[in-house]
Amino acid sequence: MEEEEFGRPTVNWRERLLCLLIGLFAGTAAAVIILAANQQAQPTALLIEPPPPLPTATLMPAPSATATAAPIQVYVSGAVLESGVYALPAGARLGEAIAAAGGLAVDAEAAQINLAQPLRDGDQVHVPTVEEVAAVPPLVQTAVPVVEPAGNGNSAPAPGRININTADVALLQTLPGVGPSTAENIVSFREANGPFATIEAIMDVPGIGPAKFSGFADLITVDG
Repeated sequence: MEEEEFGRPTVNWRERLLCLLIGLFAGTAAAVIILAANQQAQPTALLIEPPPPLPTATLMPAPSATATAAPIQVYVSGAVLESGVYALPAGARLGEAIAAAGGLAVDAEAAQINLAQPLRDGDQVHVPTVEEVAAVPPLVQTAVPVVEPAGNGNSAPAPGRININTADVALLQTLPGVGPSTAENIVSFREANGPFATIEAIMDVPGIGPAKFSGFADLITVDG
């Protein structure tokens, strides 16, 4: 045991070192605890993103009634410059159909034509010539073919039909599918063999078969 110097006890150096280490450890632990507490106390910054934009509604204009109406198909024949089938707007009048066909021919019976007559899809317009004096104003009928009874010689001529026994080359060319050559063949055959007894007899003319005949069968007659 160490002796006291000048009446005071002598402290062991090991005890001093131990106390120093304990104090250093305690201070370090306290600093760590305080730092952790400060970090937990600080508020965490929140990132708030704006909501995505809502889709914009696009207003489409309502389709008009005239835009949805389908065009009508009308067959124009007779005394016009270019006979054929023409597409016309819904609610078209007879004058529009004739204009689409190039207008009236010079031999058209214009005095009896009602240009304001309304048309429907599938209608047929036949403009009579001056030679067809017995014909009524332009024949407007549905597209359903009117079949003429074969060999009925006592019936009256159908309004607006072409008499193949009296028609000349120019008039015959107004029939669908009949060009200058076919029209001349019809006249030559008629002069050589006499009048046609029935409309079906025209198929004996060279160049006219069942297919071509069916295209104008409802437009011709042998009566009158």
